[in-house]
Amino acid sequence: MKGETLFENFRAISAKEWKQKIQYDLKGKDYNEEVVWNSPEGIKVKPFYHADDLEHITSEPTTVTSWKLGQIIYAGNVIMAHEKALKCIGKGAEALRFLIPSENIDISIILNNIDLNTIKVYLDMQFLSNSFISNVLNTIPFSNTIKFQVDPIGHLARTGNWYESLSSDFKVYNELLALNADNITSIDVGLYENAGADMVQQLAYAISHANEYLNTLEEKENLNKLKSITFKVAIGGNYFFEIAKLKALRNLWKILVEAYGISIPCHITSAPSKRNKTIYDYNVNMLRTTTECMSAVLGGSDSVFNMNYNSVYKKDNDFAERVALNQLILLKEESYFDKVENPAEGSYYIETLTNQLAEKALILFKAIEKDGGFLKQLKNHTIQNRIADSARKQQDRFNTKKSVLVGTNAYVNVDDKMSQELELYPFVKKNPRKTLITPIIEKRLAEELEQNRLSHE
Repeated sequence: MKGETLFENFRAISAKEWKQKIQYDLKGKDYNEEVVWNSPEGIKVKPFYHADDLEHITSEPTTVTSWKLGQIIYAGNVIMAHEKALKCIGKGAEALRFLIPSENIDISIILNNIDLNTIKVYLDMQFLSNSFISNVLNTIPFSNTIKFQVDPIGHLARTGNWYESLSSDFKVYNELLALNADNITSIDVGLYENAGADMVQQLAYAISHANEYLNTLEEKENLNKLKSITFKVAIGGNYFFEIAKLKALRNLWKILVEAYGISIPCHITSAPSKRNKTIYDYNVNMLRTTTECMSAVLGGSDSVFNMNYNSVYKKDNDFAERVALNQLILLKEESYFDKVENPAEGSYYIETLTNQLAEKALILFKAIEKDGGFLKQLKNHTIQNRIADSARKQQDRFNTKKSVLVGTNAYVNVDDKMSQELELYPFVKKNPRKTLITPIIEKRLAEELEQNRLSHE
């Protein structure tokens, strides 16, 4: 052997040579029809990727060693929420997201004996209140490290109404930015994934959604008060694409803030998508959430919140929560997902996908801004119609079994009965009410099929 290492004995193979070899092996069949497939986002996925694909791509490093495994806790009862928080920390949780239903909740009780310097805390409030957040900041030590999930635009998109009104909500939002909190602004990107938006739409809407806040702050000369921003992302089952989606989100945010001449870090929290979860053959949900959490980590999420495998139809329970948390612990402690700084580095496929998703999302973002911005398109229902169109295409693929959910639309166990197991209503709930705009509704792919099966049990 002439070379000092094994690979020195082999010459480099060009992308052209690889493609010629594949075409030869296809024996006259069309290369583009046989081995190239189109993603729902319009990206042509090739059978192989080469260093040549990165020739004009600048790759941004993704650090994954510091990600935190999290637990979501409903805080309707402060004593129970506090006890559950301490229990979760004892089992390995490093981040806690509390769902706060009202201003009457005493956060000091919930956070008692929780070290905010080591445990990342998120307060996901279902209301908008200056006094509530001010009280937390004034009474709880190190509370400036808490990430307050304030998103009036997200509330409008999800419910169809502002908390009070556009002017009132943004008045409160601007007041909150003056409170010296580490994080006030949160963008609910998960809503778009769970409603059926494709990845390009999710990325474009995330950035356009965030840009509405930047525009408002620039007008009021408050940009310097925005210290950081959180993106709450839902991760679907397309493993490599989801990794690329998160990397593209950071790239797009960097482009956006540079356009404003500012430097504001973004913080990403991820959770599995609800879109592909099922009530039949529900144990398969564990496999889905495992790969989705893997994508979340490798894509560079700062915190990952797993989903109970039976959360679609069953109330929170110790066993399911233990499994969900242990899935994250296994990824971190036994699979060493916190030991390699940038595990996706050098993957021609992921870097190419990242670039393509970012480019397509940037084009859509510019079109939204040219048309008047995210809020205008929400009000004239352009956003809702585009998501609905994407959701219909996904539903058609599921209905025709081009998109498979094991145990639900393929490999079905006909003896599987669920009608007596439902503790929660697992389908879209209809709540007729007056709204300013049509809300964006989350819906699982399997709902109609499951309703039909339940009716025949």
